[in-house]
Amino acid sequence: MTERIGFIGIGIMGHGMAHNILNAGFPLSVWNRTPGKTDSLRQAGAREAGSPAELAAESDIIFICVSDTADVEAVLFGDQGVSAGARPGSLVIDCSTISPSATRQFASRLATRGVAMLDAPISGGSEGAARGTLSIMVGGESADFERALPVLQAVGKQITHVGPSGAGQTVKLMNQILVVGHALAMSEAFMFAQASGVDLAKALEAVRAGAAGSWMLSFRGPQILRRDWRPGFTIDLQQKDLRLVLEAADDIGAPLPGVSIIFQMYRTLQAQGLGGEGNHALIKAFEHLAGYQIQPIAD
Repeated sequence: MTERIGFIGIGIMGHGMAHNILNAGFPLSVWNRTPGKTDSLRQAGAREAGSPAELAAESDIIFICVSDTADVEAVLFGDQGVSAGARPGSLVIDCSTISPSATRQFASRLATRGVAMLDAPISGGSEGAARGTLSIMVGGESADFERALPVLQAVGKQITHVGPSGAGQTVKLMNQILVVGHALAMSEAFMFAQASGVDLAKALEAVRAGAAGSWMLSFRGPQILRRDWRPGFTIDLQQKDLRLVLEAADDIGAPLPGVSIIFQMYRTLQAQGLGGEGNHALIKAFEHLAGYQIQPIAD
């Protein structure tokens, strides 16, 4: 029998993911704090639930894709939260990026109600969410992972069971360390090339397919050259993830000087009101330091 899916959180990432689940033939219920964001899904055949509890009551597998640890807790355990409606045997899949330690606590609380939980944070930007090509790193029990795999394959291409509860979140934070490191390197490289007077479009073409290549360079590099700051992932959300990285690193005593510097650079952009721009706008912090900008190129 086809699993009935519920999806909570129809934002930049959740919108594309929910559409792909629906397109894969799964019965879908949706809920979002701002109801208007569910319009296209309702028009495509999804049912809009009145609350997370109502959604959980009519779903076998409940996806959550919201912003932060407190948001996940509220959706799960708040008034009319998932735990108030979920039946024993249900499975929660949290695709948010949140605290690994809090994830383990949430999974334990749900387990007392007979509800299983996987932490399955995602990477790949809004493009990957729309195309169904996300990378998904999953923590939790193997049997729950196997159960979830058919629906996860509707939204992701690289799906990896990385360990027990909380491991998915830990690997996602590792992913974010790499993402911002690539953003830092890209920003410095572009500033160097600009000051040196080379053709930036040709320079990007020359390096993107070699050892210096990365997802960030291929997808966000062209946006920088067009001065297109539309977000696949906002600075505000990136900062939230870096805060989680630094908190987790402090818990285990891991030194992360590079992440600390990037966190402070993003903070200067937030102070300028740029938190809603894409995380590739990190280069604007370098432009401020250098006193010159990357010159835009024509599409």
